[in-house]
Amino acid sequence: MPEDIRLNEDHLVLSAHYALTMDEAVLPYLQAREKNVTVPGDGGVPLSARVFSADAPRGTVLIMHGFTESAHKFSEFIYSFLQNGYSVVAYDQRGHGHSGRDEKVMAADPTLVYVDVFEKYVRDMQRVCDALLKGMPEPRMLLCHSMGGAVSALFMEENPDFFRRAALCAPMIAPTHGPVPIWAARAICGVAGALGKSRKRMFISKPYAGHEDFAASCTTSRERFDWYEQERGKDPLLRTNGPSYGWFRESLKVTKKILRPGAVERIRIPVRVWSGDQDDVVLSEPQIAFVSRLPNGSRAVVPGAKHEIYRSQDDVLFPWWHEVLSFLNEEKG
Repeated sequence: MPEDIRLNEDHLVLSAHYALTMDEAVLPYLQAREKNVTVPGDGGVPLSARVFSADAPRGTVLIMHGFTESAHKFSEFIYSFLQNGYSVVAYDQRGHGHSGRDEKVMAADPTLVYVDVFEKYVRDMQRVCDALLKGMPEPRMLLCHSMGGAVSALFMEENPDFFRRAALCAPMIAPTHGPVPIWAARAICGVAGALGKSRKRMFISKPYAGHEDFAASCTTSRERFDWYEQERGKDPLLRTNGPSYGWFRESLKVTKKILRPGAVERIRIPVRVWSGDQDDVVLSEPQIAFVSRLPNGSRAVVPGAKHEIYRSQDDVLFPWWHEVLSFLNEEKG
């Protein structure tokens, strides 16, 4: 490995020479091991999945990305998992990345995220698990972020024993709704739906402008932010950046679905939730309520982290990621 390429003990990339290390070491390694698979999702929507096999695997991790993200955004962590002996499956959720999108939304605004029923995300996850995870080395583990955490929570309530352990990074048990009261947000989305505007961009969001503002982003690592912006510049399908009225309406329904009576208690596996102390994207109280009802759940707050804990500065990211690996490794005792 070239002298100016640096990794930490868990095989994460040091911020110094971050882009160089990603481009010349991490991505070539992943590309050499990557198997691209298309899985028919709910209603036949094509889901773009990536499968990576570790040498002498100790298990398999499914990565579930968040709102407006992609599997590619987690490349650094896929690399770390492989180096730590875990095979990986990661896929772009519908309406994101290289997976299928609503044709009307794609034609009008390809950077917009739309879903008519949130459960379609869950049924998609079921199809990916059936098609890919059941044939991968056990035990099966789960790493999910934000919206991926909401999808995964609903999946685990229906399939409580499919995974052995689940690590949730800032899960969207409930999203924030900005300065608008939740009753008003629901009313606005309801009116938009009645007027046939479910596929239109929410008034709180702006179209993709070519480059996002780091200061207003959900990350504290300038190097990680700049690298993924570079990747978005190369690939138009990575430029999703805002909710439609339909997606926002469905996101407001998620909390009651996840926390419905008796549902959370069905998840018997160890579940660990991490929350950034500077997170202004998802609410902490519903996370606490979720964890309190888990038979084997725990939660930790990460100081100095925004919503995207996994894109924090090195001094915050590296200890957190070591905790994630240690939590998953406990399965092997």
